[in-house]
Amino acid sequence: MSWLKRLVSTLFARPPEPSLSKRSDRTESDRIPLDTAALSRALQIRIHSPELFVQALLHRSYYQRGDDAGLSNERLEFLGDSILNLVVGEYLYRTLPRAPEGELTRIRSRLVDKRALAAYAHQTGLARFILMSQSASLTVGKGMETILADAFEAIIAAVYLDDGYAAARRFVERQVLGAIKSGGVATEDNNYKSMLLEYAQAKGLGTPRYAVIKEEGPDHDRTFTVEVLMGSDRRGTGRGKNKKEAEQAAAREALRELL
Repeated sequence: MSWLKRLVSTLFARPPEPSLSKRSDRTESDRIPLDTAALSRALQIRIHSPELFVQALLHRSYYQRGDDAGLSNERLEFLGDSILNLVVGEYLYRTLPRAPEGELTRIRSRLVDKRALAAYAHQTGLARFILMSQSASLTVGKGMETILADAFEAIIAAVYLDDGYAAARRFVERQVLGAIKSGGVATEDNNYKSMLLEYAQAKGLGTPRYAVIKEEGPDHDRTFTVEVLMGSDRRGTGRGKNKKEAEQAAAREALRELL
């Protein structure tokens, strides 16, 4: 059984995580610009090892040379995904003691998908800290949502490695609860536009119409404000990171007013 013991010890040994400061290219890495004080305030966390957070925010486009590819945030993203699922699973297990396994799984899947992760990233203002090449930042377009989602998972891993599991759990729970309360993430699959349309047709109020009344922010981090009209009356307004999300928020507000 000695081979089994060796295998177990190898699998579960925890070697030190390689950091930017321990690489041979330390001088170049130390010049990577990141305002860790502002990041600490935005994320509401303590930062002990800034190099972990530099790597967590480092998109692979930042370096154009292939020999620097290992400096991207992809390894931290892998670890952060596992921590996120554990924290959210534990949170749901504690807060929904009567929910069956199937319901817990369904809710967790909504709270950890790419759309939810992007919402958490927007909630913290993470976009302004992403480290990527200028050419990539100008052409990324809708792909920015995926970049933000990946960076958020990497940040979770950085918090865990920097300050332990309890700090990572507090960070994740704070973002999840904040997004649920603000309406940025829903635990139920509610299509408020369909619900409003059914209500309007049943009451003879006509078909709801949606109009964008404001667009704010840079191209890679836009916020839309939409209003919903029924007849000549404005029934609700909503904000979102895309038009569909803003329309759903406007429909939700309209239903609150009408019901």
